[in-house]
Amino acid sequence: MAEIVVLGAGMVGVSTALSLQARGHSVVVLDRKSPGQETSFGNAGVIQAEAMEPYPMPRDLRTLWSYATGRSNDIRWHLRDLPRVIAPLARYFHHSSPLRHQVAGAVYAQLISRARADHECLIDAAGASNVIHKNGLGEIHRSQANLDAAATQQNAYADRYGLTMRVLSQSETLAEDSMFNGTFAGAVIWDDSWSCSNPGALVAAYAALFQNRGGHIITGDASSLKQLGSGWHVTGQNGAITAEHMVVALGPWSPQLVERFGYHHPMLLKRGYHIHHRVNGTLSRPYLDTQHGYVMASMQDGLRLTTGAELCSIDAPQDLTQLHHAQKAASEMVDLGDPVENTPWHGHRPFMPDMVPVIQKAPHHKGLWFNFGHGHQGFTLGPTSGEILADIIGEA
Repeated sequence: MAEIVVLGAGMVGVSTALSLQARGHSVVVLDRKSPGQETSFGNAGVIQAEAMEPYPMPRDLRTLWSYATGRSNDIRWHLRDLPRVIAPLARYFHHSSPLRHQVAGAVYAQLISRARADHECLIDAAGASNVIHKNGLGEIHRSQANLDAAATQQNAYADRYGLTMRVLSQSETLAEDSMFNGTFAGAVIWDDSWSCSNPGALVAAYAALFQNRGGHIITGDASSLKQLGSGWHVTGQNGAITAEHMVVALGPWSPQLVERFGYHHPMLLKRGYHIHHRVNGTLSRPYLDTQHGYVMASMQDGLRLTTGAELCSIDAPQDLTQLHHAQKAASEMVDLGDPVENTPWHGHRPFMPDMVPVIQKAPHHKGLWFNFGHGHQGFTLGPTSGEILADIIGEA
């Protein structure tokens, strides 16, 4: 069996290492931080069974105008970053045409449809069921008109993909989640989705499973990657590591690394922020506040508020406008206590303009493999993309 190094210890990298290990390969995971401490740490913690289609860029002028003028909390952008984001943004718009989105959706649905089963195998083996909650995902709608429109649209979507969806009035929502105390019309509930009350801990549990099965996790510098003869070389904390194969699963840092080898993967980085607040009680499931573009979810550290997307470079300074908006909006729905952290967390969703993750062999280099670009669904699709790549490597 082959010797393989996986670069990246997030959900995608650790899951890929487990899949390769299960097929008999000798596997090492290398990252600059401990497992689950980057992008995989900061998401809303949802394993999204309902996300059968990737998120297209809206094409109606009203929505685009709200984005362009900063009136929507879903998206924030900065003139300083426009030169870096304009090319992938234009490609995203191109691929969001109805026909191209349909093509991407066909691929996406195949991935999402198996995500829960692929996670379940690892959750059970890692003994991590204590952080998993199978109560669905909710969408809060503040006006009756929006709730009615969503019910019509989402019913058709649920029928198309065989999903379980319910529409609840305000009183019915309060019967399931009494923490809410604001005025809203009701909620759409996607019962098939799962949530995790500590995303970083789930990745760490998968990593511990990998180690218990004989795998090694090493601190090192992925940017040191070099091709040496018929193999590959990377520098770990205790010196050089050589292997027949290298898998790049570095999330938002992947394009910068593979570009050194001649591969151009323009990625649209969608920064998100989160903060935890002390609250009394817990929500039974995460909820998207559709009017204000954030997700609230009960975590082990408190009520996590996770923002929409800020289009910026990976090294841009924090802009807490979206998060402050989310805090104000959430305070209208629940009794928010003090923040748990002094400084909000931020990370970047590695979004490909064609909305399909890159899971493949490097076309021009033997032993180099890619598994990145999962956008909003890296947490959901980590085990599935790991299984797919392991199969591809096994067939090579």
